[in-house]
Amino acid sequence: MGNLLTGLPDNVADEVVEVIATGQQIRIERIVSNGQSSPPGFWYDQEQHEWVLLLQGNASIQFADNSEIASLSPGDHLNIRAHRKHRVLSTSSTETTIWLAIHYC
Repeated sequence: MGNLLTGLPDNVADEVVEVIATGQQIRIERIVSNGQSSPPGFWYDQEQHEWVLLLQGNASIQFADNSEIASLSPGDHLNIRAHRKHRVLSTSSTETTIWLAIHYC
């Protein structure tokens, strides 16, 4: 048993991705952010779909295919289809942001 909101990593300089569970067509991760964002000009282009749930903090995700920006607060979730280019525009700089990410086919 575990708790996604406790046992946070001490490394606050870098975003930390922890794999919680994996299967043949699924990967579940806890992501801990402390003000990080994607580097300028960088876009994720993933092979799998990704469903994210924001548990704590706040974040903004930008999509390359239009000017849409998704602003996420605790409890908000978002499904990103495979190969939909996106980037993390921002995460909270005043509190730890905790995500639950599920990558699936």
